[in-house]
Order: sequence, then C-alpha cells, then structure tokens
Amino acid sequence: MSTLLLVEDNPHIMKINAEALGMYGYEILKAATAAECRQALRWHPVDLVVLDIMLPDGNGVELCREIKEQYHIPILFLSALGESKDVVEGLRAGGDDYLSKPYDLEVLAARIEARLRQEGERSRYVCYGGLRLDVLSGSGCLNGQDLPLTQKEFALLLLLARNGGETVSKGTVLRQVWNADSEDDNRMLWTLISRLRRKLDSRNSRLEISSRRGDGYVLEQI
Repeated sequence: MSTLLLVEDNPHIMKINAEALGMYGYEILKAATAAECRQALRWHPVDLVVLDIMLPDGNGVELCREIKEQYHIPILFLSALGESKDVVEGLRAGGDDYLSKPYDLEVLAARIEARLRQEGERSRYVCYGGLRLDVLSGSGCLNGQDLPLTQKEFALLLLLARNGGETVSKGTVLRQVWNADSEDDNRMLWTLISRLRRKLDSRNSRLEISSRRGDGYVLEQI
C-alpha cells in the first residue's frame, strides 16, 4: 500500500481529498502546515507528497526544494495558483507534476497513480551505460540483449552499477554479496570479478571493472 502525504491548510479540501484517495487504497497522512509536513516526513515513510503552495507558515515552492534536498519523493503540486508562471516555478523547484484548483478528483487520482507507477519502474531498474539490471527478476541486459548472470554475478554487478564510477570497497563487496568479512574469500571474489569482466568484454559493453589497489573495485564507462 502506498502512503500519500497531503499538505493542505484548507480543512474542507483536506477532508475531501483524504476520503477520496483513501477509497483508492492509499494510506493517507495529513499536514496543514510546512512544519507538520517536515515532522511527518521525519517520522513516516512517504511515497508521494500532494503539496499546496500557499501555506500558513511558508511557501510550498520553497518547501518543495527543501524536501527534494533531503528525500527522493515525488511531489505533485495542488494549488489555486494556476497561471503558467506558477506552474513553471513549481516544476523548476523540483515538483514532478502540477494540478490547478479546481480539479477533478479522478484526474488527481490518475496523476498520482501515473507518478507512482513511474517511480516503481525507476526503482526496479538500475542502469549504467548500456547495462540495465532488473532488481525484481534478478536479470540483466546489455545494449538491449540478455546478459546471462548467476545470482552472485548479478549481486556484484548490481552493487557496482548502483555506485557507477565510484569505488566500492572490498569489505563492502564481501559483506553485501557473500555476507562475509574474511580475507579468505578474496580468491572467490577475484574469480567472480574475472568472470564478469569476460562477459562484459565479450559483449563489447564499453564497461570495465577496475581494481583500486587497497581500496576496492569500480565499474567505469570506457
């Protein structure tokens, strides 16, 4: 069940939106001020924020910038300010969508559903260069073609791809791929790295797993 945070100081609008969206199966959190919004985000996992611009203790556009700096959460503006400049300002502040009041509740629900679907697809796939890894199925493809991977190969490549261009320490690899810390596992780690290198080389991937002496490994585009 996805959780929505509704930030709205009009109690009538809040009641209508909360009841309607609750009927779509969402868990609803409510905030009537920017301060309450910050508190809700601090204590509850939230999948999407429906944010008004005119709040009693602040501006929703500035609040949007603040949220985006701290959380990876989609924000849908819901505001009586519906002129083009208002929409542009909201989207440039980091808003993912903008709906002007008055609005149709079915349209609001559809916009929320579409945004959550996009977020779900984005979190399902990890991409780096021509590589795409499906976290849900544990499969990979390279330049549009299937890339056969064992479970350990997938786990290691996923870890490196998520940190593409940045070094991942050997200790982190051992803990997250094997749930081990022992240096005795170095041989099987090196064997796994070698297999992945051969697979990437054979596909002309333009990706390379490089060793950082004393530091770890990094997946780089070449």
